[in-house]
Amino acid sequence: MKVTIIAGARPNFMKIAPLIHAIQDAQKEGKDISYRLVHTGQHYDKNMSETFFEELNIPKPDINLGVGGGTQAEQTAGIMVAFEKDLVEHPTDLVIVVGDVTSTMACSIVAKKLCTRVAHIEAGIRSWDLTMPEEINRMVTDALADMYFTTSEVANTNLRNLGAKPEQIHFVGNVMIDTLLANMERLRQPEVFDQLGLKEKGYLMLTMHRPANVDEGSKLKKTMGEILNNVQGLPVIFPIHPRTAKIFKDLGIEAPNLHIVEPMGYLEFNYMVKHCKAVITDSGGITEETTVMGIPCITLRDNTERPETCTIGTNELIGTNPDAIKPALDILFAGNWKKGGIPQLWDGKTANRIVEILTK
Repeated sequence: MKVTIIAGARPNFMKIAPLIHAIQDAQKEGKDISYRLVHTGQHYDKNMSETFFEELNIPKPDINLGVGGGTQAEQTAGIMVAFEKDLVEHPTDLVIVVGDVTSTMACSIVAKKLCTRVAHIEAGIRSWDLTMPEEINRMVTDALADMYFTTSEVANTNLRNLGAKPEQIHFVGNVMIDTLLANMERLRQPEVFDQLGLKEKGYLMLTMHRPANVDEGSKLKKTMGEILNNVQGLPVIFPIHPRTAKIFKDLGIEAPNLHIVEPMGYLEFNYMVKHCKAVITDSGGITEETTVMGIPCITLRDNTERPETCTIGTNELIGTNPDAIKPALDILFAGNWKKGGIPQLWDGKTANRIVEILTK
């Protein structure tokens, strides 16, 4: 069996790493499976892309389509044109897409129009918020896919409600947690830890990139004020997303306890998360990692496609209104944050289950 694996953006790389390692293990066992890795080039910044191949021991892609930036439409079109050419030249039995980035949707469309089967890893998750480009990517991909590999029973239910047949749905767990657990002993302290004199549980991590939080300058300024004024003087470490940095630099936001740093590699970032007091974020994937590490997580979003991080894990969804930040931080500093648990099958063996299903 030949499979083509698609990766395009930072969240994808953590998800394909365990899959490739599981395929390599299956090959050593004599199983009939081979793969071709296609990097669309959707993320083209070295810190957002290349370092992941090195850190997570992923073989270099067979091809980088080099699509780069642009608007949603330009990026989608660029990926489709480039991947169509590649898929015609290198036919496959199955195209595997992961997550919900533009590359996921674009390559699914191309594959199906070339009559090639599609498997979607992390299928069925929904925020039900059509202002999110990712939600549209999920909906289109799931409408086209032939096989669904899911992270939760909520995702299974969503797919069944959308008409997926039971035999198409495979509840396997979370590949991103495979990567986290496999690398827990390899997490690396970044230089900034000692440079800033940070202490265990003595700082907070912050990430923000979604339009609802960063596009409007006055709101971003208020959000930052609410965070910085209510963390009891603890350092706030903000590895700034390139998208956020462009807006941030014009606002003149400064505070003695705010430390803006470059985007970190996977091993360094998760070291910082593992040892912090709490994370404030608007990311989806980070809420999964904090749940498994038992780290309090405050999510600045009105909805989430990962509800199990709230119902089972350590995550609390507080919305995008900056006024909600202080009450959440008050609970944290009073020592009353929920302990949380780990969702079913988030055990580090998801990729093995996927490859076992594929080789059958």
